[in-house]
Amino acid sequence: MKKALTIAGFDPSGGAGIQADLKVFHLFGIYGLSVASSLTAQNTKGVEGILPVSREFVKKQLDVLLSDIIPDATKTGMLYSEYNIELICRVIRKYALQNIVVDPVFISSSGRRLAERGVPEAIRKRLLPFCAVVTPNIYEASVLTGIAIETIKDMEKAAVRLSEYGCRNVIVTGGHLKKAAVDLFYDGEFHYLRSRKIKGEFHGTGCTFSSAVTALLAGGKTASEAAMLAKKFMDRSLKKTFGTGRGMRLFDLKYDTP
Repeated sequence: MKKALTIAGFDPSGGAGIQADLKVFHLFGIYGLSVASSLTAQNTKGVEGILPVSREFVKKQLDVLLSDIIPDATKTGMLYSEYNIELICRVIRKYALQNIVVDPVFISSSGRRLAERGVPEAIRKRLLPFCAVVTPNIYEASVLTGIAIETIKDMEKAAVRLSEYGCRNVIVTGGHLKKAAVDLFYDGEFHYLRSRKIKGEFHGTGCTFSSAVTALLAGGKTASEAAMLAKKFMDRSLKKTFGTGRGMRLFDLKYDTP
């Protein structure tokens, strides 16, 4: 069985972070592995607190796991600290990890900071050269590149700059664009993944999308195939949400994928 690893935060609501990633891996027939970078106190309304896992124990989790099992693809989500980024870069080299997907999580949908201030620069300089695919939304891409993104042309400029930082394939997700839901895939050429914009606020969209990309890479798809199929998966998922709390809607991730 193919395997995928997520290195991310723990979400008690189950809508994002490690829990969402493992659900998506399972839907794609991929065995899920996980390492916790932090614990969060959050619900569908937002993040109220973060407890970072100690440096020593993040390292222990990774070394013990990877000395036994090597994943076919690895996704990083909320890493929280510069130390974790440095550690992951060392681990990628030590265990020759392949198919690295970086979901650069800095801030929650409710506006809560989810990382130390130096994390965006550390991701840009240290982690992106190792990654096969980076999947920022337009706000995260703006932070990483310094380009204010309001249009698809702005997304193109940001995608090119992100590729110059060393990442081979860039997907800038455009769900936060005002007039359309267009994801931009860049691999030296621009590819536009369009869909109808669905109204509402949804918990864990970035985690769900990036974990789908990771699962597809683990299963042997190319980056371009993974981008296209993950977009279709998100289109279906956005039509299958439910409201069980008082905030954002959650994805119903119990149905089978084609």
